[in-house]
Amino acid sequence: MVKAVQVQSYGGPEVMEVVDLPVAEPGPGQVLMRNTAIGFNFIDTYHRTGLYPLPLPTGLGVEATGIIEAVGDGVADFAVGDKVAAMGGGPSAYCEARLLDAPMVTKLPDGIGERTFAAAMLKGLTSWALLTQTFPLKGGETILVHAAAGGVGLILCQWAKHLGATVIGTVGTDEKATLAKEHGCDHVIVYTKENFTERVREITEGRGVPVVFDSVGQATFEGSLDCLQPLGLLASFGNASGPVTGVDLGILSQKGSLFVTRMTLGTTLAMPGKMTEGVAALAEIIRSGAVKIEINHTYKLDDIQQVHIDAENRKTTGSIIIEP
Repeated sequence: MVKAVQVQSYGGPEVMEVVDLPVAEPGPGQVLMRNTAIGFNFIDTYHRTGLYPLPLPTGLGVEATGIIEAVGDGVADFAVGDKVAAMGGGPSAYCEARLLDAPMVTKLPDGIGERTFAAAMLKGLTSWALLTQTFPLKGGETILVHAAAGGVGLILCQWAKHLGATVIGTVGTDEKATLAKEHGCDHVIVYTKENFTERVREITEGRGVPVVFDSVGQATFEGSLDCLQPLGLLASFGNASGPVTGVDLGILSQKGSLFVTRMTLGTTLAMPGKMTEGVAALAEIIRSGAVKIEINHTYKLDDIQQVHIDAENRKTTGSIIIEP
């Protein structure tokens, strides 16, 4: 038996329960992975609430690192004792151990610790996809990143700075502003004190930016459009304040023939070779020191409800690790 988080019905953090579940021996093409570090991602809250509906009952959590404890028939790429990372395979990473199809697992990159990669894999690959696939930075651009002190935000800002961008970030507090400045932001806007649209226009001398990376959603949607240059791109990749609904497409023409995309990492990684490409790029930029992974909060699996409460109330910065 292993501890695992289960959700029987959609709702608030209280619907998550830590229960004991049996784990079978791996079948053909499967591995048994025992977790050493579990990454929290805001998408976990979307699965819990039903914003992204899943068949119930369900587990939660999309990434973890750990050690291979057993392999099934036909598995040639892994052996018992291998240090690995897993992303996908259905939301079920909030657990002590689980069975996974071997293609969902990758060996831990050389020189990167288990906690670091558990904190970085999904967030880092999201940043890679945004900066190289969604809006490939050439260097010299001025960009806007919302939630710049969050898990994705800190990685995204550092990576964009490394690629030669001037980075404007928005945050909610002075403490988060300091953190964002330390991680690649050239200009930080505390949106609780300043109108971020007006400040972006001031910083860019009225030009606006070619791209806005927005994980906030409803609360920032219209303001983000007003920050864009003509033909600019709003790259939406999250709904921390709620989903964007009821959009009149005419507003895009009125504000400068703008583009909007709703990026989903799974679409990029499903293309041949992209997972390997992304993991290699992420590992290299972490090893180089250009992107530092900030693990600012660590919780136990038994405290999973508090993890979601703190994250949803914006009490956290950087990455969160859950210890099984």
